[in-house]
Amino acid sequence: MNKLLLLACNYKHRYPKGIAKNIVARLTQLYEQILQRGLSFHSSQSPLTRKGNRGRVKRRVGHNLLLRLQNFQSDVLRFLTEPDVPFTNNQAERDLRMMKCKQKISGGFRSFDFAVSFANIRSFLSTAFKQGLNLLEVITQALLGNVCVFLASITTS
Repeated sequence: MNKLLLLACNYKHRYPKGIAKNIVARLTQLYEQILQRGLSFHSSQSPLTRKGNRGRVKRRVGHNLLLRLQNFQSDVLRFLTEPDVPFTNNQAERDLRMMKCKQKISGGFRSFDFAVSFANIRSFLSTAFKQGLNLLEVITQALLGNVCVFLASITTS
């Protein structure tokens, strides 16, 4: 599965406008075959022992992963059919990281309004960085009240 997903990632980078439908169909077919092989392997294994009679029967970690990959197949492979969807969610995690660090280091915010202000500033700077703008210049212009210059540069890019 790892090799298949890395192959799919390579296709995503090779065809940024969209992967050909026949390639997507083949990758999806291989994905389903790998899932079926894995599920048949886990069904042939002896069940895990459990203490007592209550609760559901526990499964192995790999079996649980395969079931999730099967149940959420359309979500896992969405990057193949939609050009705007990235292969990973690393950028979203990076964008949230500063908020989580702020929460852990200083214990959070004293009020909801401060949290909203912090999120707005982070969003503003993150967008400027993603647009390739000079952050010091953007901050200077924002403090001078010239946010329109920043917004105009985003809409023209």
